[in-house]
Amino acid sequence: MTDFLAENNACGQNLLNIVSVGNSIIAEILRLKDYIPQIYRLETKADKQKYGEIIVDFSYFKLAEAHEKKIRENPELNDLDDEIRANNLQLITRFYLAFQSIHHYATDLKQYIEELNTGYYIQQSLETVLQDEEGKQLLCESLYLYGVILLILDFHIPGDVRERLIIAHYRYSGSSATSTSDESNIHDVCLLLRSTGYVQPAMPTNNSKQAAAATSGNVSKYPESYFARFRFDSNYIDLVLARLRCDDIYNQLAIYPHPMHRTTALSNQAAMLYICLYFSPQVLHSQQSQMREIVDKFFSDNWVLSIYMGITVNLIDAWAPFKAATSALTNVVTPAALKLNCTHQREQLTKTLQKTQEIVREGVLNDAFVLEHINKIIVLMRQANVLLRWYCLHTTHVVFVVAWQAAKQAQVQQLVHTELKFDQNVLYQLMLNCCQMELSVRELLSELQRERGERWTKSRDEAMQRLDELSEVFSGTRPLSKIEANPQLQQWFKAVAQRLQKLDLASPQKAGRLLIQAIQALDDVQEYHNLHANMLVKQFLQETREYLNQMAQLINIKDDIEIQIQMITDFSYAWLLLQRDFTPLMQENIKKQPQSVIYIRTVFLKLSSTLEVPLMRINQAKSEDLVSVSNYYSTELANFLRRVLQIVPETMFSILARIIQLLTDVIKEFPTRLEREKLRDYAQFEERAKVAQLTNSIAVFTKGILMMKKTLVGVTELDPKQLLEDGIRRELVNHLANAYNLGLIFTPVKGQTPVQLLQSKLQALAKTIDGYRRSFEYIEDYMRVQGLRLLQEESQRILSYNVEKECNVFLRNKVQEWQSQFQSTTIPIPNFVPLQGDPSKSETFIGRLAHEILRCTEPKQTIFLDLKCTWYEKRAPHNQVLAASGFFDMLREALTPAGMVGLERIYAHMLNDELKRNLEKLHKNLTSDRMWCDALSSLTKELESRDFPGDIAKQPLKYYNGYTQRWLKVWPTLLDWVLALGHKQLLRQQIAHELSFSSKCDAKLLENTTDTMNRALLLELTTNTKLYDEQGVAMLTELHEILLYTGNYEPLEHVFVITKNTHNMSLWLFLFTIAHVPRLQHSTNTDSLLPKTAKDVIDCVPLIVGLLTILQQFHKNVKMLYISYLCQYVVVLAEAQLQDKEMLSAEVVTMLHFLNAFVRTAHLPLSVLEQRIPTIILSEFEYLATPAK
Repeated sequence: MTDFLAENNACGQNLLNIVSVGNSIIAEILRLKDYIPQIYRLETKADKQKYGEIIVDFSYFKLAEAHEKKIRENPELNDLDDEIRANNLQLITRFYLAFQSIHHYATDLKQYIEELNTGYYIQQSLETVLQDEEGKQLLCESLYLYGVILLILDFHIPGDVRERLIIAHYRYSGSSATSTSDESNIHDVCLLLRSTGYVQPAMPTNNSKQAAAATSGNVSKYPESYFARFRFDSNYIDLVLARLRCDDIYNQLAIYPHPMHRTTALSNQAAMLYICLYFSPQVLHSQQSQMREIVDKFFSDNWVLSIYMGITVNLIDAWAPFKAATSALTNVVTPAALKLNCTHQREQLTKTLQKTQEIVREGVLNDAFVLEHINKIIVLMRQANVLLRWYCLHTTHVVFVVAWQAAKQAQVQQLVHTELKFDQNVLYQLMLNCCQMELSVRELLSELQRERGERWTKSRDEAMQRLDELSEVFSGTRPLSKIEANPQLQQWFKAVAQRLQKLDLASPQKAGRLLIQAIQALDDVQEYHNLHANMLVKQFLQETREYLNQMAQLINIKDDIEIQIQMITDFSYAWLLLQRDFTPLMQENIKKQPQSVIYIRTVFLKLSSTLEVPLMRINQAKSEDLVSVSNYYSTELANFLRRVLQIVPETMFSILARIIQLLTDVIKEFPTRLEREKLRDYAQFEERAKVAQLTNSIAVFTKGILMMKKTLVGVTELDPKQLLEDGIRRELVNHLANAYNLGLIFTPVKGQTPVQLLQSKLQALAKTIDGYRRSFEYIEDYMRVQGLRLLQEESQRILSYNVEKECNVFLRNKVQEWQSQFQSTTIPIPNFVPLQGDPSKSETFIGRLAHEILRCTEPKQTIFLDLKCTWYEKRAPHNQVLAASGFFDMLREALTPAGMVGLERIYAHMLNDELKRNLEKLHKNLTSDRMWCDALSSLTKELESRDFPGDIAKQPLKYYNGYTQRWLKVWPTLLDWVLALGHKQLLRQQIAHELSFSSKCDAKLLENTTDTMNRALLLELTTNTKLYDEQGVAMLTELHEILLYTGNYEPLEHVFVITKNTHNMSLWLFLFTIAHVPRLQHSTNTDSLLPKTAKDVIDCVPLIVGLLTILQQFHKNVKMLYISYLCQYVVVLAEAQLQDKEMLSAEVVTMLHFLNAFVRTAHLPLSVLEQRIPTIILSEFEYLATPAK
């Protein structure tokens, strides 16, 4: 009969593939649990109010049409629904595919069982498969894995969340959600995975009643009713249960021969049996004899088990609803039985801890010791792991609480801890000893296995050489004092040497028997012939025996010994317990003694060996999922190691904080030149000695972590130097993010204006950042990292991530955290809850800063003077509010150029959002509103007629006012919008100026190089189309990013939105302009236009910049037409006024000043005005406006 798992055996291969898929599904669920979209949890009141009408559970099916109609008819709900779809559809689809794969798994398994029962596989049936060793294991695993999948899914993805995700997929994917002939349809998936009502309860507090109230105990028949949703063949379930109950399906009892280790040997099988019993709940309920048999065999000394990769379950709780199971388990958890069991475990722990302590002492474990005592070592290893397993499971809280029995659980837990006199430090020491011993033994055995043949041959040759020399000694040919020739001994030694020559390592039993006989014969000969009287002969005989013993010991090392050790040292039960319960202990240990990371490395190497559990079947099936599943578990383990070792950077940073304080506030920085008399003042011996002492502490921690060797964790290799750098980066990110977040909270302070508060906050933040810079510059050599590079990279990443998060508010397709190029699982950037009561409603600190700058420079309250780049108060005495040069320099010191670029991007997104919303409304009115269209059409016809101005020339101002009056109610809203646009663009201009100036000073080479390349590419783009391909666009994008940092860009030339060109826009903006410019007057002191009254909200520079920003979104002809209308307005008014009063009015003069400022700001040549306005008016308008000439 062929091997069950042979490639040509379809029956075995199909079953293996099913089991392989089961393990892959579990990994996918564990992977997805961290990516559940937060809005689908509906945990907060705000989320329920905002999304409650869109994100629904299976109640949707009852009123599907009404629900969809409600969303369609409500524009806000419709937009929100589209936004949710765009942002979450990819994740929702992946969740649904995972849910669907569970149903596929169940149907595939059911079909396989039916095929076995119907004779589809020749010479194979359910009974024959169960008779095969591999077949028996796989059939049991297939049912067990299905149960584990259901429990893990319910544990990590709550039922109500599952329902919402399935409904979302159904709504957004439409018909694609339904099945084809060979796929699970959504109806079956809904029936299988609908909410069970189970909620993982919180761990009990002192108030047991309160704890019990928050449990899942009210869920009736859980999980039996959950498992019964998909029915399997009852005969299959009965046979699986029978095999699990009666057989040792993994042949573990041979590895654990001691009767006290029986339950440990069968622990994995016990976990499978526990899961599979839920498919036949009548056994748990009423089959008392079977349950007693199960408890006696599998749970005679334990009641907590690990069902899969460290997910532990307490049988006292889990079997509480089942009468027969509870009755059978009672004998195990009686106080008398518990005391007896705990006493035995405590005694064993004391003995084993002492033995392991002795064996892991430095210099004890070497190849000679391992060869001589390998069997005793295996026994000790087995005993240590049995104890470690029992203690870890029974002295900690379980992970999966099926039904919390608060009183019973607390009573048993208390009794166990009391009887054991439990000390977690002792258990931790046993774990370290055990891991250290296993690693050393494995490394030595691996080396011995590699060199086994070579060592065997060498020992045999040495033994033969000694025997040949002894043969020569007794032949008489080799003269030695006091040794007479003895032909019999000569022949005998020669014969023994010849027999050794025939020994072969490939026949270990025969060789071992002959070796024992030879050793015994040598002892007999030495005794019988009194050979020990001669020291030389005695030495030869002793050496020969030693070599023969080495050969015997090498035979003792079997090929499967490493596999046996791997099975004995299984640590999968601690996968989650270590992370939850032992992390603080490990960190405290490292904090006290940094060199202890060497021992902690052995714990992780032991834990990494457990990856074989989920990967074995996937690997056997040669599945494509092997890489992704192994990557997931390896990444999880690597992240756990990073979390443990994070205590090193944390401690280093707590020390560094003191160094920062000393370097920043206490120790004076040496000037480049210093007078001799002041040298003592700058010496500061005590303070510098303190810094040196703290620096040494950091160096000790650095040395400690670097003592750890490179470690292969699953498929991920961890370099201690990289771990240290990542840890420092992680801690630095936390500190910097906190500094930014706390430093940029603008709570009003009595006696301080908003501007003073803003500047004081920026100065304090700049001081903090400079403290980190100086400290990293000082300490980087002792940390063995490039400190300044780390500081710059991480501060840039923090700022860019928060900018991205802030800009999400303005995006329809938001960048999710897991999609962000700046976020990292290894070095995560912390997220802070938005401040309550924040008027700006910003998501992040950078958003708060952006809005605070806007508030301090609000055009309604300030005047911006372009010549001085300074904001002044509108009210007399017009005090200076903010000087751009000093303020933005301070801003750069606090936020670095990355923060400046971030602010620029936030303002750009604000502008884009405002332009998009308002230009759409304007375009709609300009093309659809009858009053608007008729008025503008009439005005266009008149202004462009040949007879214009005609009769209008007598009272042109009245004519124009007749049109501007029609939009009187619209102008205030439009003015606020235009000023807001100009305000933000002004800030972008000042940011660009500051970045340009600083880059010219601090990065002159970079600034010159990028500027030259930019000019070259602009020239190239006019003739070369190759730059429009993918590679060219990538290069241009990268260059654009650098140009932002060097400030080499013009904000006013930025096109934010795509628009349809219309002359009505230029005409309407012209009317808006002539309605508002008269509110300004020219000031000779400032050579700028200022509001006539301090109460007026208007400000000239933001007005011009705002109008330019709007016009920039259209073709340049729209801007030129706008200028033409203004010039025509000036000419018509000037001609009428010169003919009537022979002098220009204030309106004309103000408009000419406005036009000059507009053209100058737009970087247009003066000829644009000269072509449209007579030279005499353009050049002499000030003179023409004076009454007396």
